[in-house]
Amino acid sequence: MPRHIDRQTGTSVREIRKRLRVLRDREKAKILKRFFKTGPGEYGEDDVFLGIKVPQLRRLAKEYAGIPLKEIERLLRSPIHEERLLALLLLVRTYAEAAEPGKEKIYRLYLRNTRSINNWDLVDTSAEHIVGAFLMDKNKRPLYDLAKSSDLWERRISIMSTFHFIKHGEFSHTLTIAGILLSDEQDLIHKAVGWMLREVGKRHLATEEKFLDKHYRMMPRTMLRYAIERFPERKRQRYLKGLI
Repeated sequence: MPRHIDRQTGTSVREIRKRLRVLRDREKAKILKRFFKTGPGEYGEDDVFLGIKVPQLRRLAKEYAGIPLKEIERLLRSPIHEERLLALLLLVRTYAEAAEPGKEKIYRLYLRNTRSINNWDLVDTSAEHIVGAFLMDKNKRPLYDLAKSSDLWERRISIMSTFHFIKHGEFSHTLTIAGILLSDEQDLIHKAVGWMLREVGKRHLATEEKFLDKHYRMMPRTMLRYAIERFPERKRQRYLKGLI
């Protein structure tokens, strides 16, 4: 059962932070700093890690379900990676259980804090479940604005949000945003777009192949490799060699 949350004092956030410090693993933190590219000029430059495993954070998210949104937002604005990830796990849980006005409030909280959703694991854990879910039956213009953003993570949010549509058999916005991002310079965008194209293909191969046949010669190599990863080897090689 989720523990009682004191909605007046906000002591839940202080308690969470104490719990996180107990779970910290300095050796694991060193590994994560390398894995998430925190060196000078890298995409995760200067990010701070405690070295806590994701399953531990998921257990905390379940335990602290019910924490007020303003307290989750405090965690989300933390300089510590695991606090931001925990905040997003809490937002995803809260969104799933909220009525429509609450869902909109969480969606807007998410978009005003994209500066804190600044690594691929943070985006991939949350975008489809909040942004994609909220926009499923609404105007998709916010996704196209994100796709044209100068911020790497907002562009990744745009394509990863469409995973929710893909799971519901809707592919058109994934393909349109993939087209916008074809010339993106960032490898993390190439991987995300290729992944989403592959997910389209898992559900409707002809739709993916129609997109690939039109664009594969101009696609970044990483994007193409991700998109055709599940293809039979002979067909995969034909795409890679430009023989389609």
